[in-house]
Amino acid sequence: MFDFKKGLRDGIPIAIGYFAVSFGFGVLTFQNGVPPWLAVLMSLTNVTSAGQYAGLEVISAASGLALAVVLELILTQLIINLRYALMSLSLTQKLSPSIKGWQRLVIAFANTDEVFAVAMTQTGDLSFRYMVGLQLLPILGWTAGTAVGALACGLLPTSLQIALGVALYGMFIAIVVPVARRSRPVLVVVALALLFSCVCKYLPPLFGIPSISSGFSIILSTVLAAAIGAFCFPKSEEGGEEQ
Repeated sequence: MFDFKKGLRDGIPIAIGYFAVSFGFGVLTFQNGVPPWLAVLMSLTNVTSAGQYAGLEVISAASGLALAVVLELILTQLIINLRYALMSLSLTQKLSPSIKGWQRLVIAFANTDEVFAVAMTQTGDLSFRYMVGLQLLPILGWTAGTAVGALACGLLPTSLQIALGVALYGMFIAIVVPVARRSRPVLVVVALALLFSCVCKYLPPLFGIPSISSGFSIILSTVLAAAIGAFCFPKSEEGGEEQ
């Protein structure tokens, strides 16, 4: 069984990385007119970079809190964060049988990609105390980075604000490009997603069609690209790609 202190130690590298990335998110919230306290609340209750970025896009583009906007937010978050449900199901196989139901809900709250990766490399059953220790510092790092980015951006010159605003985009590129270079299916899916996103943005105005909002554009691009990728590059039962 792993204790709370070991969880804290294992979570330190994740917290440092989260602070740097969420700083860029904090800058984006400032540029989009989101109050710092709301940006901090968003990070504290979500702890998801891609989901928060997409949510910020939808909120910034919306003119009000209409039912369509709420539905757009729900669908966007569902599609982008669906992987967390799969990771949580896998993590349950590593958890100690003594962990209660409410404790599993607590663990699921901050079961991010990096936390999941570290937890799955451990040997033996994972205790509730270890998982809380592992997740505590990353949550604080993500929230603190957002707060510092949102507050500091107001004190910086405009040119530096614009430069920092692209930091989060750079993070996504840094995540996708190495994998796409190694995997042809990933490269094709990424290219299709970019193509569909451009079509959603630029095609409707050419034909006088009402513009598609950023949230639904993300939904359509993600679902279509993933569906085509799954059809063209299916996985065999052994886990390899079928030829």
